[in-house]
Amino acid sequence: MKLETIEKLCCPFDKDDLELKIILKDEKENILEGWLTCATCTRLYPIIKGIPIMNPDEYREAHLEQPVLDRWQNHLEGKEIKDFKLLDNSSIV
Repeated sequence: MKLETIEKLCCPFDKDDLELKIILKDEKENILEGWLTCATCTRLYPIIKGIPIMNPDEYREAHLEQPVLDRWQNHLEGKEIKDFKLLDNSSIV
C-alpha cells in the first residue's frame, strides 16, 4: 500500500479518518504490514502484504487475523485487540 492511499481511506462504519501504524515497509517505502485505526469506533484494520483488510466485522475471521496480530504484540504499546477494536488495557471489561 502506498502512503498516499491512507488519505483516500476512511472507516467504513462511521466514515471517520484513519490513523496509520507502520510495522514493515519495502525498499520503495510501500507499506507491507501495519494497521489502520479509527479514533471514533476504535476498530483496527490490519494491513497484510500491502493490502488493508477493511471488511465489516461479520465477514472478518478473527482466527485468520490472530497469527499476524500475535506477531505485532510488541507494537501495541500496552493496548489490546478485542472484537476487532484496539483498546487500552484499562478499558477492557
